[in-house]
Amino acid sequence: MSVFTDLVAQLARLLEPVLAQSATAAAIVLFTVLVRLLLHPLNRAAFRGATPAAGCLPVLLQLPVFFVMYQAFSASEVGGKANELLDHRLFAARLGDRWIDALRADGVVGGPGLVFLALFAAIAAVAAWSAVRGRRAAAQADESGQAGAPALPVLPVRGTAAPTPEQQEAVRKVAGLLPLLSFGTLVTAAVVPLAAGLYLLTTTAWSVAERAWLQRGSRPGAEAAANVDAKAGAKADAKVDAKADAKAVPAADSGCE
Repeated sequence: MSVFTDLVAQLARLLEPVLAQSATAAAIVLFTVLVRLLLHPLNRAAFRGATPAAGCLPVLLQLPVFFVMYQAFSASEVGGKANELLDHRLFAARLGDRWIDALRADGVVGGPGLVFLALFAAIAAVAAWSAVRGRRAAAQADESGQAGAPALPVLPVRGTAAPTPEQQEAVRKVAGLLPLLSFGTLVTAAVVPLAAGLYLLTTTAWSVAERAWLQRGSRPGAEAAANVDAKAGAKADAKVDAKADAKAVPAADSGCE
């Protein structure tokens, strides 16, 4: 844990000239972004359906990070020394405080309480965005299934078999429920230190934005593949017509003789 606290402290020192007392909070956000960048290849593989484990690994790998974040802003001592991170702030709220501490200090509308309310509002907005996108994707999948198209895009992965329709349907149902889990983050953020709540907000927002980007990136690929197929079909038709014309020319010449 001391390695983590040292890393966050170093990042905070770099940001302190610009962000002053909120530098540590910004360092937590930056640290979370770095973790998600490292996990992006796994998330991309999970989106392509490479392996079932690919979808679980990013979540499992984040659990130790969240646990260390929680401990770093809950323990009074780190490495036998007083934990200085507990006194760092995000505006008026200490990063080591929980919502109950803010309520006891200045109430709901006090300085620390307002910081927590802003955090909750941001998490709720991200959860709502995720839920809307999930329902919209489920509705589009249902329409595609009724029209005879596959419910989910199946991207070819070398060395793996294509998912069956039953597997696609199961994934679609789970995908429709997952966005609702984001609202559970609100409950967690209310009982963990503010620093851990910042981590939850950042990683949840990253997940929703990353999913939207991957889904958007898959559409041009499908259109490009369709264009390639159309061009290939046009070339094949042109070759067939050329061969037919070539055969017709000798026949016409022989008839003239």
